Amino acid sequence: MTAQHTPVDVVCLGESMVTFLPTRRGRLADVPSFDRGIGGAESNVACALAAAGHRAKWISRVGADGFGDHLVEAIAAYGVDTRAVRRDPHRPTGVYFRTADDRDADHHEVIYYRAGSAASAMAPGVLDVADLWSGRVLHLSGITAALSPQCLALMRELTTRAPGRPLVSFDVNFRPGLWREAEESGTGGPGPRVLLELARGADLVFVGEDEAEAAWGVCGAQAIRAALPEPAVLVVKRGPAGATVFSRSTAEGGTDSGGVDGAGGGAGRDTDTDTDTDTVTDVPALRVDVVAPVGAGDAFAAGFLSGTLRDLPVRDRARHGHLMAAAALTVHGDLATPPDRAHADRLAALDDTAWADLRIGPGWTETTADATEASSDAPGASSDETRPDATRADPTEADETRADVTVTGLSGTDEEVRTP
Repeated sequence: MTAQHTPVDVVCLGESMVTFLPTRRGRLADVPSFDRGIGGAESNVACALAAAGHRAKWISRVGADGFGDHLVEAIAAYGVDTRAVRRDPHRPTGVYFRTADDRDADHHEVIYYRAGSAASAMAPGVLDVADLWSGRVLHLSGITAALSPQCLALMRELTTRAPGRPLVSFDVNFRPGLWREAEESGTGGPGPRVLLELARGADLVFVGEDEAEAAWGVCGAQAIRAALPEPAVLVVKRGPAGATVFSRSTAEGGTDSGGVDGAGGGAGRDTDTDTDTDTVTDVPALRVDVVAPVGAGDAFAAGFLSGTLRDLPVRDRARHGHLMAAAALTVHGDLATPPDRAHADRLAALDDTAWADLRIGPGWTETTADATEASSDAPGASSDETRPDATRADPTEADETRADVTVTGLSGTDEEVRTP
């Protein structure tokens, strides 16, 4: 096996673009300057997983231009393997501009310059299958399918069950505007139908309750599961209510919780003959003092995948997803420093009452990392003891007079939301 095909934990396939972020709020017409960043659902997941200590590879195509150089260098700086990224001398790297507001806000603006981009030329036969299958997990999103007919053909190939394929993770990521452009230009079919088809071929699916209603007209977690019975694990993100995870229970009494090894490539669920049932796990969201309401969905997927790679219980996978999402929500931009793994494990292990009391604010991942480092220099001192406002690992030691258990050096901002 060549160095390029060295096995990794997760392979993430998809377009990344250079992002121009406004230096202040307001209409794009009024913003005088922008800061340059990177943006891409799949590369965001790869960066978060690499920063959390996993071996992650990003596969894509970028232009043979300065923006392509920047993307590859910036993503590699997170520890992501970018050796399988191809450079296209004839097509440019995509870029986009957006306002600083929440994408759900009425005045939110996003302008993409991605038509004919290098990534839109991804196609079956163009990318090396050995690269794509070199991970324990292959993570995809519905965005790629809307880029071009070639990309859609590639996505259909990768979500077709085949012996030996890795576990396929699929984030629906319904983008109505992107699909509308594809339909109007004749380069793509009806987005909702395509996304449902692709999701049914995956082993692990992430979908927001709101996007399922917008795309498929189904309301509620149970209705979404009825529309998507095939994946072994379905994660329905329910906004402020948290997440509901459906994991298949077999007729023999076991549970297919979506563990990685040996989980991919199966025949899927035969909805006419299977008697399997689901184990349903509801995991409440965290309270978060939000700095910027972007990047939480990709971060949640990364946290859940991290827990899946470690074969954690389903509840703890979702809790790690919430913690990763909280890290993204408490910084500017899409990418954040993930929490120290040992500290995140302690938080994920809290009992239900302590978890419900947990509140996350800006700076919490940096300060917990500092506390962990400080504790290594102080024999007998735990990381929690170095910070009077940190969550204690043992909930029974918590101060009963406090209504909230706060993990933050700065809290009490005006905007508070719960992670997806």
